[in-house]
Amino acid sequence: MDDELLMVRVAELSYDEDKTQDEIGSLLKISRWKVGRLLTQARERGIVRIEIVHPRARRLGLERVLVERFGLTEAVVVPSPSGEESTLERVAQAAADFLTTLRPVPRTLGVSWGRTLRAVAEALTDGWAHGVTVVQLNGGVSLNRRSGGAAGLAGTIAQRASGHVSLLPSPAILERVETKLAIEADRTVAAVLEEAAHAQAFLFTAGPCDATSAHVDNGYLSVQDVEELARRGAVGDVLGRYVDADGNIVDPQLDARTVGVELGRLRAAKTAIFVTAGPAKHDIARTVVTSGLCSVLVTDETTARALLEEQ
Repeated sequence: MDDELLMVRVAELSYDEDKTQDEIGSLLKISRWKVGRLLTQARERGIVRIEIVHPRARRLGLERVLVERFGLTEAVVVPSPSGEESTLERVAQAAADFLTTLRPVPRTLGVSWGRTLRAVAEALTDGWAHGVTVVQLNGGVSLNRRSGGAAGLAGTIAQRASGHVSLLPSPAILERVETKLAIEADRTVAAVLEEAAHAQAFLFTAGPCDATSAHVDNGYLSVQDVEELARRGAVGDVLGRYVDADGNIVDPQLDARTVGVELGRLRAAKTAIFVTAGPAKHDIARTVVTSGLCSVLVTDETTARALLEEQ
C-alpha cells in the first residue's frame, strides 16, 4: 500500500469507522505514532476536512485573514445558514456572544440603531453584563411614530445589563440646519452627545443606500432621496451619515442636518464593533472595513468572503 493510499485508509478508519489510533495501527500493522502523523498530513493536504456545523460555530480561518488584511483587532465570522434560521439571526447572536465576553466590560457603550442592532438587542440575555450605561450615538426618533426603534433597543441592551440608558431625544435628520444646531445646543442633548462621543466602546451597524433603508422606513428620506444619494456615489450610511466607497461624506448639506456622533470618533476608537449581515450590505460593509471605521467586525461567511475576494 503506497503512502497516499495508506493515508486515505487511516482517515477512513478514523473518521468513518470511529477507530482509535491503536486500533488503526493494529489493523494496518503500523505504529500509533505513524497513524497520528498520517492523520495530521491528511488534514494539511485537504484529504480530511473537518466542519463544525453548530449555529454558534465560527470560521476561525476567515477571521484570521480578515484581521490581517484589514488591520482589525478582532473578527467574528459565522457560517451562513442553510436552514430556516436567517443570516441576520445568526450574526446577531454572534454579536451578542461577543459583547457578553468582551473584557474589560465597557462602562459606557455607544449604540446606533436599525434592524440589525434590534436583533442583537433581542439576542442578549439578562445579565450579559452589569451596570453598563448605554447611550445613543445618533438621533432616532421616528417621524412616522413606529414603535421599538432607537430608544427601545438601547433600553433593552441596558436593561439586560442592569444598567442605565442615555437617550438622544432627536430625529436622525432635521429639515433645517438651524433647527439641528439649536437642538444640539440644548443642554440635555449636548450632554448625551458628549457622553456618546467618549463611550468606551461603540456598537453599530450600517445601512444600504436603497429603498430598504431604515431612513426611508422611518420617514426621514424618500425613495427618491436615497436614489439621488446613490447617483452621487453613496453606498450607504453609517450613524446616519451617507458615505461613498472611500468613506467620504457624499452630501455635506444633508450631513449638516444629521444629529449624532461624527464618524471620526469611530475611526479613533479602540473598540468599534461593526455588525453586518447579508449581501445587500456588502458595499457599505466594504467601505466600513477599508476606511478604518471599525476595529471589530461581526458578520456572516458570505460577506466575509465577498470582502476578501474584492481585495
